[in-house]
Order: sequence, then structure tokens, then C-alpha cells
Amino acid sequence: MARLVARRALSAVPVLLVVTFGVFAVAAASPFDPVRAYAGTAALGADQETLDRLRDNLGVDRPFAARWWDWLTSAAGGDWGRSSVMRQPVAEVIGERLVWSTLLCAVAFAAAVVLGTALGVLAARRPGSPLDRAITSLSYALEAAPVFWIALLAIWLFALRLDVLPAGGLTDTGSEHVTAGQVVSHLVLPAGVLAVSQLPWFTLYVRQGVGDALAEDPVRGARARGLSERTVLLGHALRSGLLPVLTLIGSRVPELITGALLVESVFSWPGIAAATVQAATAVDFPLLAALTTLATAAVLAGNLLADLLYGLIDPRVKLSEM
Repeated sequence: MARLVARRALSAVPVLLVVTFGVFAVAAASPFDPVRAYAGTAALGADQETLDRLRDNLGVDRPFAARWWDWLTSAAGGDWGRSSVMRQPVAEVIGERLVWSTLLCAVAFAAAVVLGTALGVLAARRPGSPLDRAITSLSYALEAAPVFWIALLAIWLFALRLDVLPAGGLTDTGSEHVTAGQVVSHLVLPAGVLAVSQLPWFTLYVRQGVGDALAEDPVRGARARGLSERTVLLGHALRSGLLPVLTLIGSRVPELITGALLVESVFSWPGIAAATVQAATAVDFPLLAALTTLATAAVLAGNLLADLLYGLIDPRVKLSEM
């Protein structure tokens, strides 16, 4: 296991280098003016000489490759630079927001896995039954629905019509302190919407995996030995059927991150979504590079976690050979 982790960590280095270099290249070609974004409304009345001086101070006219190299060497030493749009160090910008984005993604992902597994098992028990058709049809419908549409529908139903959950934010309006109860109540809708956006994939994969496992000889043998249907389903078919789901963990991380950005924007969740949008429109090179690096690292970590789980659960796979 240690060798696999070390090998993946080494292979991640060139990936991160290419990704961060690409971010600086794309940002340099952006039509947005970082100087006017930095100056804000003051840029409307500023003369060209003032803007040129500010442009020189910010160093935006330097070649993007030189700016990338300066940022990379500083980041390697622990200094991620200073965000021009947020007017504070990049590490502080990410530190203040990452915990809330992580909470949202973790709760949503856990809910999607648990609920998707349960629905997949129910559908696989009797293929072709009305319950199977209902679960499968709902999964395909949710798979095609945009996450922002689901978010707006959830706000209309639960916040406006039923008035049982808050429509957005982290705490109640006018609250001076962040309490656990307020965070939980405000987390339900965004986490639920994000979980629903990931739910179809786990449901359909579990249904297919458990359905195939129920037709295998070991499961048939367990039934022939007189084991209960519950034991056969949960003790034999489910364990074998969950193996394909492990490959989803790595592949769903990019969409989970993208979905989280949309959900945070709709529900005004204080995560990294707002910072990402502002960094992109203001061409904030250090903040853009840092956020992209974190997203890329999360995807690579998800792929590694999927491989580790596969090797630990499937006896046919040896981690030493991966």
C-alpha cells in the first residue's frame, strides 16, 4: 500500500505542474482586465497613467510563464501568494471557505452512497418488477436533470411553498453567531440537492452489480444451502456487487466538485464557489492556481482511494501488484 501511495504521489507532480501552467496560460488569454477588477469602481474615473502604474505594480504585463514560475517556487515554500480580488493571502481565502465546501461535499457524497446502495439493492432483488422500473426510471430522470434546476426546484418547494427549510446561507438572517443547529438546518437543502445529483450513478451501478451477483454460482450455492434471502443478499450478493461501485468514487469526484460549485452559488453557501467565480472574472492568478491545484489533488486522491478500496475488498486484487 505504501508503495502504491508513493508511486501515485510522484506521478501526481507532473500532472499538477501541467495543470497550474495551463491555468496561467488560459488566464493570460482571458478578456477580463485584472487591473480594472482590482480597482473596482475607482477604475471608472481613473486616467490611463494611473491604470498603467497599477498594472505595473500588479505585474500583469509580465509573461505568464514567468508569473507561473514565481508562483510555483513560492508555493513550494509554503507561500501561495496574495489574492488581488480578495485583498488577503490565498491561504487565508481558502482556509476560511474550504471547511464549508468539504462539509457540504462529504455529507452529500455519504448520503448519495448510502441511499444509492439501498435503492440499488431494492431494485436488484426483483428485476423487472414495478419497484425496479420505478427506481430505474427515477434514476435516469435525475441523471438528466441539471443540478442547478434541482436546486431551484428544492428552494421553491421546501423554502417558499412549504417553508420548512431555509433557502440559503449558513446562518439565519441577523444572527451574530454560527451555531451547529443553524448550520445543520441550512445544510439540508444544498447537501440534499448535491446528493440527489450523484444518486443515480450509485443506484444504477449497485443495481447492475447486485443483479449480476445474484445470478452467479456462489450465490446460487448459498441459496441451495438454505441460507435466508437476507443473508444471501446482504452477505454475498451485495459485497460482490459493490466492487464496481468503488470505481465510481474516483470518477465522480470531478462532477462532485463541479456540482458543489453550482450548489454553493444557488444557495449562497460560504464555500469556495464565490471565490472561484471572483478569481476567474478578476484573473486572480495566485488564487486561480491554488484552487485548481486543490481540485486536481482531490481528483487524484479520489482515484487513489478507489484503487485502495478495490484492493482491500476484492481478494483477487493485490495492492502489491497495482
